[in-house]
Amino acid sequence: MKAASREAQAKVSEKLDQLIQNSDNAVAVAMNVGAELFLIVNQLDGERALRIAVADNSVESSQRTGIMRDVFSAKVADPTLEVLLAAAEQEWSTPREFRTGLVNLGRRAIARGAEKDGKLEQVETELYQLANVLEREKDLTQLLSDRTAASEKKRGLLANVIYGKVTMFTEALALQVIGRPRHNPVDDLVELSSEFAGMRGKTVARVATAEELSDSQRGVLAQKLEKIYGREMAIHSEVDPSLLGGVVIRVGDEVIDGSTRGKLTRLRTDVAANAAL
Repeated sequence: MKAASREAQAKVSEKLDQLIQNSDNAVAVAMNVGAELFLIVNQLDGERALRIAVADNSVESSQRTGIMRDVFSAKVADPTLEVLLAAAEQEWSTPREFRTGLVNLGRRAIARGAEKDGKLEQVETELYQLANVLEREKDLTQLLSDRTAASEKKRGLLANVIYGKVTMFTEALALQVIGRPRHNPVDDLVELSSEFAGMRGKTVARVATAEELSDSQRGVLAQKLEKIYGREMAIHSEVDPSLLGGVVIRVGDEVIDGSTRGKLTRLRTDVAANAAL
C-alpha cells in the first residue's frame, strides 16, 4: 500500500477497534463485521463503477459516504456501516487499495474477535497448520489456486476439508483467503498467520524438524531465539522427515540450517571441493 492508503487504513482500524472494544457482545460483533466486510468486497469486485465511486478522491467525502449509506445501510448491521462510512471518508491512493483496505479491516475484525475469545494464538497456529496441509496436498492446492474457477466453488471445496476441525475464526479467514488469493493459498495463509503473530507482539520463526516438537521443546527453542534476536518469538513448526534430524529455522530472510540433511550436503560439497584441488 502507498502512504495515503496506509494512513487511511490506520485511522479506520482505530475506529474498528473502538467499536469492538465498546460492544456488549464483542466476539459476535467482530465476527459479523468481518463477514459483512468480506461480502461487501465481493460486491465491489463485481461492480467496478461502485468500487471507483466510493474511492473517488475527486469528489467530496460526504458524497462518497452518501453512496455507501445509500447502497449498504439496509444490507449490513450498524457497526459494519460505521466502518464503511469511516473508510469512505478517507482518501485512498487507488480504488484497488480501498478494496484491499476493506479486506484487511475484515481480517482485523475477526482477529479482534478471536482475541476477545482468547483464541488469537490458536487461530494463528491453525492458519499455519492449514498452510502446511495445502503444501503437502498438491492436487487440492492446485484446485484452490485455479484463478479460472469460481470463488464460491473453491470456498466450498475448502469448507468441506476444514469444517469442524478449526475455530470459526480460522474458517472465516481461510475461506476469504481462498476465495480471492493475493499470491497463492499457501503463502497467503502463512502471511496471515504471521500478521496474527505480530498482533500478539511476536516475530515468527518457521521451524522444520524431522519429528514433531513437544511443547517443552518449542518453549526452549523460543527462549533461545528470543535471546538471539532480542524479541519475543512465535514458533510455527512443521515436520519434514527428509531433514533426517536436527532443525531448520527461518526468521524473515535468515535461515539457520542445523539439519542432518544440511550437514551432509555441506560435507559432500567440501569433499568435492577438496577433490578438485
